[in-house]
Amino acid sequence: MLERMNPISTILSEPVAQLGATIVTLGHVLAFGTLLFFGLLTAMVVALWRSARARSVAATEAADHARDAEARMAGILQAQAEMQGRLGTVAEIFGSRQAELTQSLSQRLDAMTGRIGQTMAEQTKSTHDSLAKLQERLAVIDTAQGNIQSLAGQVVQLQAILSNKQTRGAFGQSRMEAIVADGLPLGAYEFQATLSNNNRPDCLVKMPNGAPSLVIDAKFPLEAWNAIRAAADVDGAAEAQKYAAQAFRRDLEVHIKAISDKYLITGETQDTAFMFVPSESIFAEIHENFESLVHRAHRARVVIVSPSLLMLSIQVIQAILKDARMREQAHLIQGEVIRLMEDVGRLDERVRKLQTHFSQANKDIDDILVSSSKVTKRGEKIEALEFGAGQGTETDEAPKREAARAADSKTGQLRLRVVEERD
Repeated sequence: MLERMNPISTILSEPVAQLGATIVTLGHVLAFGTLLFFGLLTAMVVALWRSARARSVAATEAADHARDAEARMAGILQAQAEMQGRLGTVAEIFGSRQAELTQSLSQRLDAMTGRIGQTMAEQTKSTHDSLAKLQERLAVIDTAQGNIQSLAGQVVQLQAILSNKQTRGAFGQSRMEAIVADGLPLGAYEFQATLSNNNRPDCLVKMPNGAPSLVIDAKFPLEAWNAIRAAADVDGAAEAQKYAAQAFRRDLEVHIKAISDKYLITGETQDTAFMFVPSESIFAEIHENFESLVHRAHRARVVIVSPSLLMLSIQVIQAILKDARMREQAHLIQGEVIRLMEDVGRLDERVRKLQTHFSQANKDIDDILVSSSKVTKRGEKIEALEFGAGQGTETDEAPKREAARAADSKTGQLRLRVVEERD
């Protein structure tokens, strides 16, 4: 028996694992598994007991919840009934309020519609007025645009005139002629006149008292000036402008020399001639940047004039011509003054004679008044006399009355004559 049990004990005592210094045998493993099995079984029993207890507690709680739910449902039904009553009341109140609100909204909508209609009418009127004013302004703008287009066409025409040498010369000539013709009377100037050397200046102003005429030249070398302006827009503007300025200076010097050689004739023309520049800006540019040309022109006895300076010179010449005409007519004026003084002397003599006649007439009137006064006094004395018989009185008074009437008649006639002589 012991021999049979030894192999089992031997098997159970065989080592299975080693944990540190402790040796774990198969017997130890079996013992641990048995203990674990009993522990699990005990845990299952305890779990089943707890589960049964939990189900009983849950059933009790479910019954309590059911009772509470029934009570709550009854309360909810009661509250629902109360809510239905309150909702009915609220519906009635809401209906009345809705009717009032509808009426108020209708009134406000009517008032708002009226105000909107009035505002729309005012806006329509204002818009109509604005459109009318806009149309007037557009008409003004159209007119201004037409004027601008017309001016643009005129500028294009002016550019075409200035780009052509012949037409440009005619433009400067016409402007100079307009200034001269506006300032001087006919016969005091002549355009394109022929001098003794067969040269024809643009204008010849005739000076008074046999003085030499003044020459005005309206030709100006504008090509070189336009070249200066065009040089500012090209590459290397400084160098291009320098060459253009030299060309302009050279052309102007040649023109000044031509005026001095052709038009300055001793005894026939003035020792100074005018070179007309048809632009104030070009005139100012010449005096500002080409001062040497101005000095050269002065030395050549050529004066560069702009339209304003030419107009001023023409006004001075007009004053000189007017003074010369007044001097020519001075003897006629003096003769008229002498005849006027003779007429005044005769008038003074006749006035003195008329004054003598008036004095004599006044004296005669005074004498007549003295005589009439004496006659009146004598008549009063005669009237104051008293006679015994009435017939004799009437007979004596009749001649007195006749004499008084005759005296009054003569006095009236004399006074009438005096008044007629006065008139």
